Amino acid sequence: MALAAGARVQARALLRPCACPGRGPGAGAGGGGGGRAPGLTGLALWFAGSRVLSAAPGRTPAAGGGGPGARCFGSPRVLVEPDPAAGMAVMKLRKPPVNSLSLELLTELVISLEKLENDKSFQGVIITSDSPGIFSAGLDLMEMCGRDPAHYAEYWKAVQELWLRLYLSHLVLICAVNGASPAGGCLLALSCDYRILADNPKYTIGLNETQLGIVAPFWFADTLVNTIGHRAAERALQLGLLFPPAEALQVGIVDQVVPEDQVQSTARSVMAQWLAVPGHARQLTKNLMRKATADRLLKQRDADIQNFVSFISRDSIQKSLHVYIEKLQKKKV
Repeated sequence: MALAAGARVQARALLRPCACPGRGPGAGAGGGGGGRAPGLTGLALWFAGSRVLSAAPGRTPAAGGGGPGARCFGSPRVLVEPDPAAGMAVMKLRKPPVNSLSLELLTELVISLEKLENDKSFQGVIITSDSPGIFSAGLDLMEMCGRDPAHYAEYWKAVQELWLRLYLSHLVLICAVNGASPAGGCLLALSCDYRILADNPKYTIGLNETQLGIVAPFWFADTLVNTIGHRAAERALQLGLLFPPAEALQVGIVDQVVPEDQVQSTARSVMAQWLAVPGHARQLTKNLMRKATADRLLKQRDADIQNFVSFISRDSIQKSLHVYIEKLQKKKV
């Protein structure tokens, strides 16, 4: 499950310690100024997101992020706030305005998670957004438009890598969804062990590929089926549904819906419950439940990349991407 060597080396070089900021919305490089999720419709709802829109058992988590004396570390697009006393860290996406999953962000997420996995001080990670109103708009349009096949292959391999790393992580992963989460953003959340969604009708979540007349990759579909069951997933995938909070909770895409100002504190409380379970037993159980799903992709990984490259390289798809990006640029003016 290795990313391209150059990308990994570059991302590792970017990881750096930093003084933990005050516990507030301006913690990341984006200053929490991401704004509301754009009206992502049409083709972008599959790829959704665009650059052009520019505790161990018995431990009690601290009330805020990063305990006393804790040192944050991170990269330009990911901020990690460690809380060793609670046995956990908070990982924040900070690629404003919409946290689109660029190759750089995908790579930095994998490297940051790997760093935490290799440190025995941490048993869990809360994944959230540093930009109010948007968790992640999904895959980055600009990675898939006007590039060569080699780049498309590298990008899709990075998407696979992040999913595999999240889905099979031995850490407890709690997703604090504090904004809209379509398409790839939904997949990121589904890959975690537990999902908490802010109660705001604008914060929809789902895999909406069929709204574009296309089919979600099989491992996207598998992840949804494993979360909400076959019939509910079949309906959601066929109709390309994006669920508002109450419906997302009812169908089971998320485990809790809480007031927006309680998302982070709830995530910490949930983390404490999960970390109270003996780690070795929980990890073995997680692997038992998820290995077969991950193995499906691992056995077909190269073919899946080839299928993506073939699809995205089509003239009709490239034309549609160009048209949509031009619309986004006009809206920005």
